[in-house]
Amino acid sequence: MITYDRLFIAGSWTAPGSAELMEVRSPHDQSVIGRAAQALPADVDRAVEAARAAFDAGEWQATAPAERVTVLRGFNALREANAERIAALISAENGSAGWFTLAGQAGLTRQANAYFGAAEEFPWEEETAPSDPGSPVRSVVRREAVGVVAAVIPWNSPFSAATAKIIPALLAGNSVVLKVSPENSLSMGLLADLLEQAGLPAGVISVLPADRETSEYLVSHPDVDKVAFTGSTRAGRRIASIAGGQLKRFSLELGGKSAAVILPDADLAQAVQGLKFGSLLNNGESCIAQTRILAPRSRYEEIVALLKELVESLRVGDPGDPDTFIGPMIRKDQQQRVRDYIALGIDEGARLVTGGPQVPEGMENGNYVTPTLFADVDNSMRIAQEEIFGPVLVVIAYDDEDDAVRIANDSEYGLSGGVWSSDQAHALAVARRIRTGTVTVNGASVGFDGPFGGFKASGIGREYGAVGLSQYTEYKTITL
Repeated sequence: MITYDRLFIAGSWTAPGSAELMEVRSPHDQSVIGRAAQALPADVDRAVEAARAAFDAGEWQATAPAERVTVLRGFNALREANAERIAALISAENGSAGWFTLAGQAGLTRQANAYFGAAEEFPWEEETAPSDPGSPVRSVVRREAVGVVAAVIPWNSPFSAATAKIIPALLAGNSVVLKVSPENSLSMGLLADLLEQAGLPAGVISVLPADRETSEYLVSHPDVDKVAFTGSTRAGRRIASIAGGQLKRFSLELGGKSAAVILPDADLAQAVQGLKFGSLLNNGESCIAQTRILAPRSRYEEIVALLKELVESLRVGDPGDPDTFIGPMIRKDQQQRVRDYIALGIDEGARLVTGGPQVPEGMENGNYVTPTLFADVDNSMRIAQEEIFGPVLVVIAYDDEDDAVRIANDSEYGLSGGVWSSDQAHALAVARRIRTGTVTVNGASVGFDGPFGGFKASGIGREYGAVGLSQYTEYKTITL
């Protein structure tokens, strides 16, 4: 049993506005695994006030960028030293399989190192040469911190979402109020413990678990200069409207319904094995999951058969079991949402190849769903257009390459996608035609040096590397 009865505000643990603690329950068996305080608007006021005061005082902002890198490298070293503890805690509260949460720790190291490298090379201040050689004007261009950043993250991959925002925001000299989901109160409490040990100045960072109403209060706070959000497209639209009304900066990493285009010359065994991870990572509760499988008609049934074999081979069960590939959904309502979509797919006329809306036998106490595969899916069906956020795959037939690209782009989303081919140059040519922020070829991992984000309803702005760091800066030009 883990208990966090205080809130991490302005760099220290303080009494919350309410003494009532929320129970955090295991999605595997509903047992109580911890209790934690939840922030109220009054707690948000304290955190934002401290962040504003710290930023205006200028201690962290005035620190040399190299010193900020050193402090945050220290935080990342603490995170690495606690990697197994972090992974186990996320699995316990999220239901994410242990293989995923532990593998994700190495990804966090790569993510952080990309930010550190970018900060060390970043043009924080540079003098530009005039375009007219005869001009007496000199320009000094500075990249300065935005101010107070409200970072709002979802529950599905909490450490990754948190560090993707707080590391670049802090590297740029901002103060940050991180709002996390109540379901992640325990792992995010551990994150706060590590931030406390890292030795950031008072007021620079707060970590607040809170509900949606308190989250909106934070986003609307007049002393917040920028909102950095990861979550649903619906919530992103609401945040954009609030930020637009106040003319505050914002960046949004939103939902996805990504397509994996399997070209006729692809190695099908390799493609299907790659889709095991590209389509079903984190129990399917992933914004980048490639859940629309686009298959050429000439090899359609062959691909469906291989995917059926894959889906039926997946071990479903206790996320703490090292043999488990698919764990439970995080909450009962999310379990029901996924089951409802499976029932909808049947009603829409798709062919149920394997799986179904039934709960796996013997797992009724947990938030489990049966991994499901649909074939004969038309891209206009809701199961092909709407983000299900669970282990549900649909296979859509295409006639030729142009048809494949058309179907891949026929979505309100544009976050991720993939192309599979034995000809890498050809796959790259197809990838260039897909309107998404990230496209992988033959199962390549998403890199952290290049920008990550979405087209269309999948978001505004980018994360990772130098581009992600730049999202937390303002340009200032000084002419001499």
